[in-house]
Amino acid sequence: MINVAIDGPSGAGKSTISRAIAKELGYIYIDTGAMYRSLAYKALSLDIDIKACEEDVLKMLENTSLNIVYKNGEQRMMLDGNDISDFIRTPAVSLGASAIAAIPEVRQWLMDLQRNLAASNNCLMDGRDIGTSVLPDANVKIFLTASPEARAKRRYDELSEKGEKVTFEEVLKDMIIRDENDSNRKCSPLKKADDAVVVDTSELNFDESVSAIKAVIAEKDGK
Repeated sequence: MINVAIDGPSGAGKSTISRAIAKELGYIYIDTGAMYRSLAYKALSLDIDIKACEEDVLKMLENTSLNIVYKNGEQRMMLDGNDISDFIRTPAVSLGASAIAAIPEVRQWLMDLQRNLAASNNCLMDGRDIGTSVLPDANVKIFLTASPEARAKRRYDELSEKGEKVTFEEVLKDMIIRDENDSNRKCSPLKKADDAVVVDTSELNFDESVSAIKAVIAEKDGK
């Protein structure tokens, strides 16, 4: 099996870029961030204070079913039998995902699912610690990044298109907070793998970003 691991901070374009490349290469795309967002969405829906009540989060997992299905090649998140894919990209869920990802038991709960998918499929998986923790033996490792301002602008445009009432300043503030949380958590922090190739998309458009990532995959996988 060929596994491509793409890590990087929130808003770097990992999901949209990875989804497009996986489709072109005929791989399955595994958006691990959507998994954490799904659990955060459920916790917030149950009014669980994720940071203060980790025991409640773990109890929630005991009665949680999370699956990935692919519709027209697109990953959809099925939480307790319901497709919640369209409800997990808000700023509140983003911060909740960062908090829930800091809980070791949650990471292990999801890691088992992620590794099983990678073991049986050619896949492109993105997240925060794919190359360092989830798939340390991945054929290709990439660290995809961009400036906080560039990432916040992309996320703001995405939310605005969906009709979300947010300001650029709010999105940028949330982005900076999430960067801090993801990089400094004790459990599997956001970190570039030693053998990962860095790709900065701050000045690249979507097509240029896709081409840059495909070039790295072609070079690494061809060795």
